[in-house]
Amino acid sequence: MKEIRNIAIIAHVDHGKTTLVDQILKQCSVFRENQVVRERFLDSNDLERERGITILSKNISIPYRNFKINLIDTPGHADFGGEVERVLKMADGVLLLVDSFEGPMPQTRFVLEKALHLHLKPIVVINKIDRPDNRPNEVLDEIYDLFIDLDANESQLDFPYVYASGRDGWAVYQLNDKRENLNPLLDSIIKNIPSPPAVEGTTQIQVTTLDYNDYVGRIGIGRVFRGTLSKNSKLSIIKRDGKIHPVSIKQLFIFDGLNRMETDEVQCGDICAMVGIEDIDIGDTIADAENPEPLPIIAIDEPTISMTFTVNNSPYYGREGKLVTSRQIRDRIYKELEQNVALRVQETSSPDAFKISGRGILHLSIFIENMRREGYELQIREPKVIYKQIDSKKAEPIEVLVVDVPTEYAGKVIELVGQRKGEMVNMDTKGNLNKIEFHIPSRGIMGLRTRMLTATAGEAIMHHRFYQYEYFKGSIGRVRNGVLISMAEGPATAYAIDSLQDRGKFFIDPGENVYAGQIVGEHNKDNDIEVNVQRGKKLTNMRASGADKAIKITPAIKFTLEEALEYIADDEMVEVTPKSIRLRKLYLDPNERKRYNLGKNN
Repeated sequence: MKEIRNIAIIAHVDHGKTTLVDQILKQCSVFRENQVVRERFLDSNDLERERGITILSKNISIPYRNFKINLIDTPGHADFGGEVERVLKMADGVLLLVDSFEGPMPQTRFVLEKALHLHLKPIVVINKIDRPDNRPNEVLDEIYDLFIDLDANESQLDFPYVYASGRDGWAVYQLNDKRENLNPLLDSIIKNIPSPPAVEGTTQIQVTTLDYNDYVGRIGIGRVFRGTLSKNSKLSIIKRDGKIHPVSIKQLFIFDGLNRMETDEVQCGDICAMVGIEDIDIGDTIADAENPEPLPIIAIDEPTISMTFTVNNSPYYGREGKLVTSRQIRDRIYKELEQNVALRVQETSSPDAFKISGRGILHLSIFIENMRREGYELQIREPKVIYKQIDSKKAEPIEVLVVDVPTEYAGKVIELVGQRKGEMVNMDTKGNLNKIEFHIPSRGIMGLRTRMLTATAGEAIMHHRFYQYEYFKGSIGRVRNGVLISMAEGPATAYAIDSLQDRGKFFIDPGENVYAGQIVGEHNKDNDIEVNVQRGKKLTNMRASGADKAIKITPAIKFTLEEALEYIADDEMVEVTPKSIRLRKLYLDPNERKRYNLGKNN
């Protein structure tokens, strides 16, 4: 058998992790001859490729000399923390990838903290050395500071590091070394990451990831922690609640390059996929039937945000999606729970509504985006943070917010965050950029990105991650203007939109079909008003006193799904269909809206 190394690769969003893996695969001849090589091979899901972020962790193996390196790709965003925590259990070391200009970012810190907590051996890769504005020595100092902040022990602090360019496919130990290939990085993995310990005894394997196939059902992926896993052995499954029952494995696979190779036996320390266990779940232990011993249960981060999903009841219900009933939506939500362990579902008093809780707006919006692509229609109420009681006081989730912004806009950013109960904790200068760090309530981040981009002429880059629960910080004042609501149903006209432009900004284009109660724009003032966007120009045979002025319409503001969810107020909803994202009032009838607002004010 080849010697094994299990290593997870961790990095902040967009620091070049997936590109680096592409180059390693090419240089280690993992791609077969005549195989079409895709860029960003590990971003297999359409959404991952469009957004350039890793959402699901993936397993591949890389043959190098006489070693087998099992590489585990991890998501870089804190909203997918549930995914990260589990997959790190399979690794013995981590490859920490940091951009040579940006340095360590909030999500880098988030994943590294978990890795150090599990006593994994780190190797640092300072990537994108080919950037003209690189500052590798300063970034290396920042990484040391980060390790010290995270209470790394002495052996972790003595980490090996290499400089690399993932795009160009080279790595070096020193900046003036010859830049040829990625062998220095691979050699560093072989030398510094310990091989998995061969623990003698009865079989123990923990399921850390689930895959699903329509033909064979659930596929459990995990690492053999003790003994040898054989397909023909008598095995038992130990569930999270402690229940034990016998199981048999129909097929067993190990990772070979980008593929899975069927085998009858898996040695201790290797990562494998098991087919044939119907009720397999994340965190379950598969153990010897004679001596079923459970492994420690995997802890999963608690959700911080909840939203209510309801059946679409707008006038345009069923026009664009095929899956619209509460039963179909319910089945899809429960199917997602099988592999998305950080998600929670609560039944509500209404049979058509489900309360879904997750790690953040991005975590939930990715799920909604997948649903709409599969042909579902649904409506979503505004996101709400999940409060807790600590020492019988109300507590709320606090996030670490990091903003990179040109120096001249720093004051505006500090003022904006301050209005939302944010406290500045650190400020550094990187070139002509200021890196400002805040602690801010999760509810203060909702809708902040749009306002910050407006205030900084699109220059601000913001990242945030969950920090901890703290006592309630007090109410945040109204942070949004009122909205323009359509009075009637039908296509909007350019004439009507043009004549209403002095009232506010529009979210719709001329010719777009809208219904009564749909939100078509943002008002200049803080109250909601109804507007007639279907009004056409009266055509008569009388001559007009002045020449018709040419219609000039400001382009409509188009929201992404996350922006729409952050934008809406408590009496509004986002209607999501396979083709459209619409904003609407909870009550489409104006009289019902008045009654609702009166009840709320009383």
